[in-house]
Amino acid sequence: MNFIKTEIDGVIIVEPKIFNDARGYFFESYNQAEFTKNGIPNVFVQDNQSKSSYGVVRGLHCQLGKYSQAKLVRVLSGCVLDVAVDVRPGSKTFGKHVAVKLSDENQRQLFIPRHFLHGFSVLSETAIFAYKVDNLYNKESEFGIRYDDPEIGVDWGVPANKIITSDKDRIANKLSDLLKAYTK
Repeated sequence: MNFIKTEIDGVIIVEPKIFNDARGYFFESYNQAEFTKNGIPNVFVQDNQSKSSYGVVRGLHCQLGKYSQAKLVRVLSGCVLDVAVDVRPGSKTFGKHVAVKLSDENQRQLFIPRHFLHGFSVLSETAIFAYKVDNLYNKESEFGIRYDDPEIGVDWGVPANKIITSDKDRIANKLSDLLKAYTK
């Protein structure tokens, strides 16, 4: 596996070594010893999966406080633009984001540390998205920021009139509201 650091400390692209032959392919998607050796010692406790259609934007979401989650995300089928936004209090890159295309063709994964917002847009006809988390879900600590918050400025790679999102994501907070939530 190849572990590629991004411009935001802690966010890491993971590229597997893929073995192709006449039967198809094989690769190791997770190896705890390799991840730990490359700066990702997290122990994952839950796997999640979703299926979405072109234009769907899910996010931007996180859990606050002791329920914050690190994530290891990947695409089983299709292609998405995956986005991680740094919301670590006091971080020099607070509010900055990393966007990475993940697909069933490139088999890339993205490791997102705790205290990051996360979201993705579907760029293919459909996509099956899977991810591991290192902390169990807690509804009371859930926090969301609008996918189109101009303070963050994500280009989701989907025309605005084609974006499909949930009511919850359309009425979510702004980045400036997160600072208020941290001080509660």
